[in-house]
Amino acid sequence: MAAARSALAAFATVMALAAAAPALAQANLRIGLAEDPDVLDPTFARTYVGRIVFAGLCDKLFDIDDQTNIVPQLALGYETSPDGKAVTIRLRPSVKFHDGEPMDADAVKFSLERHLSAPGSFRRPEIAAMETVDVVDPLTVRLNLKSPFAPLIAQLTDRAGMMVSPKAAKAAGDKFGQKPVCAGPYRFVERIQQDRIVLERFPDYWDKDRVTIERITYLPIIDSTVRLANLKSGQLDLIERALATDITDIQSDRRLRVATGIDLGYMGMTINVANGEAAKNPLGQDPRVRQALSLAIDRNAINEVVFNGVFLAGNQWVNPRSPWYQAKFPVPARDIAKAKALLRDAGVKTPLAVDLMVPNNPETRQVAEVIQAMAAEAGFDLKIRVTEFATSLNEAEAGRYGAYLLRWSGRTDPDGNLYVFHKTGAPQNYGKYSDPEVDRLLDEARTVSDRAKRKALYEPVAAKLLAEGSVLYLYHQATIIAHTAKLDGFKPYPDGLVRVVGLTLKP
Repeated sequence: MAAARSALAAFATVMALAAAAPALAQANLRIGLAEDPDVLDPTFARTYVGRIVFAGLCDKLFDIDDQTNIVPQLALGYETSPDGKAVTIRLRPSVKFHDGEPMDADAVKFSLERHLSAPGSFRRPEIAAMETVDVVDPLTVRLNLKSPFAPLIAQLTDRAGMMVSPKAAKAAGDKFGQKPVCAGPYRFVERIQQDRIVLERFPDYWDKDRVTIERITYLPIIDSTVRLANLKSGQLDLIERALATDITDIQSDRRLRVATGIDLGYMGMTINVANGEAAKNPLGQDPRVRQALSLAIDRNAINEVVFNGVFLAGNQWVNPRSPWYQAKFPVPARDIAKAKALLRDAGVKTPLAVDLMVPNNPETRQVAEVIQAMAAEAGFDLKIRVTEFATSLNEAEAGRYGAYLLRWSGRTDPDGNLYVFHKTGAPQNYGKYSDPEVDRLLDEARTVSDRAKRKALYEPVAAKLLAEGSVLYLYHQATIIAHTAKLDGFKPYPDGLVRVVGLTLKP
């Protein structure tokens, strides 16, 4: 590794001396991930760490800036028809996929239709309002909607807006995620499961003058302490999700930098209410038992004990500082007496055993242990089952869990934190919660562009979900990214993703 880095540094020096060409830092940016991503196919991907990799691999039609404003990326702009049922998108000219194919209107049509029609697509519910896609001209597409869909452009700032090469996708079929071909600043080189993902700079990228690092290697390192140790020793250049308890240590090291901010998502406990045999227990079948578990948890104490007060306690799908937060339903105080009374009213014999599935992450395990101790005082016996993250998603889909501690990275529009988790039949509704009134309100909110009217529609949704739903919301995470001081140009974003365009890495 040292010899390779020396050779790259020497080559960078030669390049810097070449007056006829721009200087490129011939370097390898090594990013430590908290988990190994799932499939690298934007149609089927589900993980947060996968989105971090996609930020270097697959550009989207739109992106967000550091203030959550929507900005163009592969698109130049859009217009919505007066009735809200047609959205015309103008595309950036002369954009190429990594295989040299043009990123044009035909490619956009193909990618969006793939998101909509591919069996098992996780993007389908995100853009389900889209009925057809018309190619107006080589650089213009028109999205024809079944009904007005307020979150559409926000959805296109994430994986639903990622475009893939039609030629490569057709050739690879269901193996496309093993060697994805997109239109981002870096192209895929290799992946070794649980070890590394390697990307290299794409020389024909549309914004290539702002891409100065030659190669990116993403390394999944589950243990946060090990990730930080690797950053300190120079084996990594950046780590995502550093521990809140390590912030002071990182700040005291002049070789390192740290960036923080409350993210768009939440940590919640998903309850299996109707997903197979594992749901047939008091917690899954009786809302009073779920309310009791919620009241047994001191959300502020979790933040103080585990996260040094850096995170933000919460009880909804958006944080209490969000303009979408329903102030009518504030974060509940812990109430053991009321929790016990609810269990008695429900006829529950205590201690009530609950299978609690927890992804294999040190902080998450610690949160689970704190909740376990709190819940025990009310009469719950939470049996923690630590599971590798990708496996836990599969277990959740199959209904092989009682409760599941799961973090959602969040979306810019509240629909992205709600719909796929609570709509009947939605792919990430792991608990199989179903309520016709909630379904109706969620669908109606998607058609309303006025913020105040949309928020009013979400109020009865909150009343229902907080009383009887399948997710107990716990807190909102602070995105904590630490990196070497040699890395210039890094800027934190509310979605927590590591955007690599504009970064430079000094020798």
